[in-house]
Order: sequence, then C-alpha cells, then structure tokens
Amino acid sequence: MKVLDFLRENSLSIGDNFRLLLHKLGFEDEVYIKEIETKVGEPAKMSKSKGNTVDPEEAIKKYGADTIRLYILFAGPVEKDFEWTDEGVQGAYRFLKRLWDFTHKYADRLRDITYSEEDFQDLSPDCKEIRRKTHQTLNRYLHQMESFSFNTAIASIMELSNTLQDFQPSDSKSLKVLKESLEIILFMLYPITPHVCEELWHRIGHERPMAFYNFPVPDERATIVEEVELPVQVNGKLRAVIKVPVDAEEWLVKDMALRDQKISQWTEGKELKKVVYIKNKLLNLVV
Repeated sequence: MKVLDFLRENSLSIGDNFRLLLHKLGFEDEVYIKEIETKVGEPAKMSKSKGNTVDPEEAIKKYGADTIRLYILFAGPVEKDFEWTDEGVQGAYRFLKRLWDFTHKYADRLRDITYSEEDFQDLSPDCKEIRRKTHQTLNRYLHQMESFSFNTAIASIMELSNTLQDFQPSDSKSLKVLKESLEIILFMLYPITPHVCEELWHRIGHERPMAFYNFPVPDERATIVEEVELPVQVNGKLRAVIKVPVDAEEWLVKDMALRDQKISQWTEGKELKKVVYIKNKLLNLVV
C-alpha cells in the first residue's frame, strides 16, 4: 500500500507527526516541508494546536483585503471547509490585477462615454455577443447570490471578464458596449471587492460612489440567442461548423450548408441521398 493511501484510509495527515519530527530535529524549512506534504501526504488542516494558522493581517498587507475576500468566497461552497493555499490567494490577486490593467487600458476612452437603450440597436455580431454574455451572466449572478452560491457567482464573473479581454472595440458603439459590460462586472464584484471596484468606477468617469447608483437589471432582450453554431457532417464526418438562425427550418439550413465552401468540396457533383437534421444541434448530409 502506498503511503498516501495508508494516510487517507486511516484519516491521518502527515502534517500531524512529520512536522513535529522535523521541528524537533531543528529543521525549519517550510517550503521543503510543504513540498513533502504535497508529494507524500495530505497537508494538515489549519488548527491553532498545530501552529499552522494563517495570520489574516499578514495576507491582507501583502495582497489587500479585496483579494483575501475574493479568495475565501471563491474557494468553495460556504457550508464546506477549504484548505488555505498561497496559490489560491495568488490566483485571486492575478484576476483582480488583470481586471485592473484591462480597465486602465480603456479608461481614457471610456471616461466621457454615455449610453442609453437606443444605442444598443443594430449592433455588430461581436457587440451583440458581448451584451448577450454580460446580461446572461448578470441573470445567473443574481440567482447565485440569492442562494449564497458565492463561488459559482464569482466563477461566472471571471468567465465574463475573460471574454471581455478578447473584445476589441473599434467605434463609439462598441465602446458603449464595453463600458456597460465593465460597469456590470464592477457592480457584481462590488459586494466582494469594494475597494478595487470603487477605484475603477471612478477611473471610467463616475464622480459619485457606486452606492449612489441603482444596481443593473438584466436586459432580457439582450440574452436572446439569435444564431447558433451548427456542426455539419458529410456521411457522418464533421466537415464544418456554420452559423444559422435559431430554430431554422431544414431547407434553409441545408441550403446554407451546401453553399459553404468547406462543405461543397465534399458534396459537389455527388447525389444527395439523405438529410438528417436535428434542429439547433446537427446537420448530416448523406451523399
């Protein structure tokens, strides 16, 4: 039986005895001890009696209170214990740093930007996708926070933030979409990381604190999916993925697929014997 399996089977932690042994021998290298715990056995749970607690003041001095709050709430469900790790704290810090850098990258261009519902008409596909993702995330966030699912709410915000990192606004409309999305991200993070959010809120052009503004409401029209990506197979083999209107009829989807260059090279000059179409899911052309 492996050492790790033995420890788990008997509900033992290498930290209980191994740390004591090394400390008695005068060996105080914490990095080495943690490396051994990781490779051989599970680390000991945080406990005052074991002297392995984390001083929150030291962590706050190093990373800031916002980072520590974000890490604690993201680490897992509120009803369960979690293992404190420096890597987890650093991950929370890196996320806030990316959001900080991204906001400052566009801060000067966003400062004087204002928007209304009318500004979000006739948007480009990229802008529509950002708004759809933003308001879908806001919708999920509200339900997740009501059920105290803070970790999944934060995960949704992180996913939206990562999507926004790839967005490249090129005109006034896209800048308005970007500002709306950033503002919604800051509102969602505000109960968790108020200091960072308040500072970024000011940097993008707001003079009054966030508490003076109404919390955003999801735009249900923006969450509607107008197109889907449909896998297209020829004789059972995937040949392309095309965008088609949601709930499109078979004749339209088949016509769009046959006009696609990636598909036509496999069907041109051949007899189409059968079409298998699962709405919004799959098109298979049998030739």
